[in-house]
Amino acid sequence: MTVSAAILGCAAPRLTEGEKAFFRDAAPWGFILFARNVEDPDQLRALTAELRETVGRDAPILIDQEGGRVARLRAPHWREWPRMDDILARNLPEANLNVALRARYRLIAQELHALGIDVNCAPMVDVPAANADPIVTTRILGHEPGVIARRGRQIAEALMDGGVLPVVKHAPGHGRAVADSHVELPRVDAALEDLRAVDFAPFRALADLPMMMTAHIVYEALDASACATHSARCIDAIRGDIGFHGLLMTDDLGMHALTGTFRERAERSHAAGCDISLHCSGEMGEMAELMPGVPALTGAAASRAAAAEAARRDPRPCDVAELERRHPYLIGEGDYV
Repeated sequence: MTVSAAILGCAAPRLTEGEKAFFRDAAPWGFILFARNVEDPDQLRALTAELRETVGRDAPILIDQEGGRVARLRAPHWREWPRMDDILARNLPEANLNVALRARYRLIAQELHALGIDVNCAPMVDVPAANADPIVTTRILGHEPGVIARRGRQIAEALMDGGVLPVVKHAPGHGRAVADSHVELPRVDAALEDLRAVDFAPFRALADLPMMMTAHIVYEALDASACATHSARCIDAIRGDIGFHGLLMTDDLGMHALTGTFRERAERSHAAGCDISLHCSGEMGEMAELMPGVPALTGAAASRAAAAEAARRDPRPCDVAELERRHPYLIGEGDYV
């Protein structure tokens, strides 16, 4: 079966006949869901099953469910969570914060797995600069690379314990960006030794995890002419300096940091060394333009994709009732118990 090196979105809570036909022909490796795709648990379970049916296999289905600012699943059907910067502002003892993080993401994984969603685009381990854009600072896990790496590990392990693969983002580091790459292309002028010592460090510590996502950022010390997603030099840094040998996916190729046609964006991503092109909007015209630039999933990229799929596992036993008992504390509304 030929599989395309793409992850695609869909437009609404239910697939149209046109989308079903397109996905059957396009055969993307996986799918990604957004709030526009969500009504209630029964509808979402039906959608994830239908997406897999279109490609005839157990395709990975992704979502961005960090909790807080970035959450596609919300009340009343799913738990609400505070922003990470608000959690950090409580200055909890590190042991308590670790418990809180593991419980938070174990509960998130429990919700996702029940819906047929088996990949979560978290943790975000970017190291924030003092003037970083709020797209980063409201979601940070800390301010020091080692602390961020340890907390990122807690999140990743909690997700995997719940049967959900983590995606570490945004490699090789989004924390110095003073602009939002959803809107414009950030440029970082830090020296390479500073990038290696600070920005790369949490990614290096988590390089054994199965999936990472690139950043649409220009790192002038590596490549002043192209953002990381489109730069072979930056991908070499991710594979070399950082030491990541798992499945490397782009950030959304529909973001305004990028220019060129969607086909060109995909072609440049794969030429640089990305394994998978991510396209999120579900816009049929954009996806039709994108797919001619997406190669079949073969060679080393196929091996890395297979390894990521093989890392999926059933949830480990979990006392959800005990985690629920701590839920008020986890959202900042009670004392630790």
